[in-house]
Amino acid sequence: MAARIGHVVTSGTFSLDGGTWDVDNNVWIVGDDAECLVIDAAHDADAIAAAVGDRRLVAIVSTHGHDDHIDAAPALAARTGAPVLLHPDDLMLWKQKHPDASPDGELADGQVLTVAGTELTVLHTPGHSPGAVCLYAPSLGTVFSGDTLFQGGPGATGRSFSDFPTIIDSIRERLLTLPPETVVRTGHGDGTTIGAEAPHLDEWIARGH
Repeated sequence: MAARIGHVVTSGTFSLDGGTWDVDNNVWIVGDDAECLVIDAAHDADAIAAAVGDRRLVAIVSTHGHDDHIDAAPALAARTGAPVLLHPDDLMLWKQKHPDASPDGELADGQVLTVAGTELTVLHTPGHSPGAVCLYAPSLGTVFSGDTLFQGGPGATGRSFSDFPTIIDSIRERLLTLPPETVVRTGHGDGTTIGAEAPHLDEWIARGH
């Protein structure tokens, strides 16, 4: 059986730089009836574990280290035995939320993760945070963009460890070069496609956000 994509929306807060905001997060689950992989264990380990069910969880992949994307990761890992993976450039963000725990492994640009016979390639896309990554699954025609690219533009860069020119470079060089029909599955809100977003790059640069 080919891998399929599951989806859970969880709710909680995002805190950084002394502020806290209510957020809804997309949690993506890629796999088949036997095994799966979770992208961004946000807010609610119970809800994510229920969606995983009795499948073997091969990894908990964090697209970046902001607390709303990793807050449930240690609890889900403890429950399932799955390793938590994070790009090392975001370890300082992880430690703000989980000072007494560390990820189990590192993500690196070009690394290939395999689940249910499906390959997901790690694309290092800094800008929203230094260690932000996207996961490209060509056989599924999709990229999991975390908070790097949304419907309507790039992720926010107004807080610590973020940089607007860097996120624009990441989107231009790593995402807009993907096939235009590639579905973009985002960290929050509705998805989009590469083809729908690519024509607007110059507008985003002009807006500067």
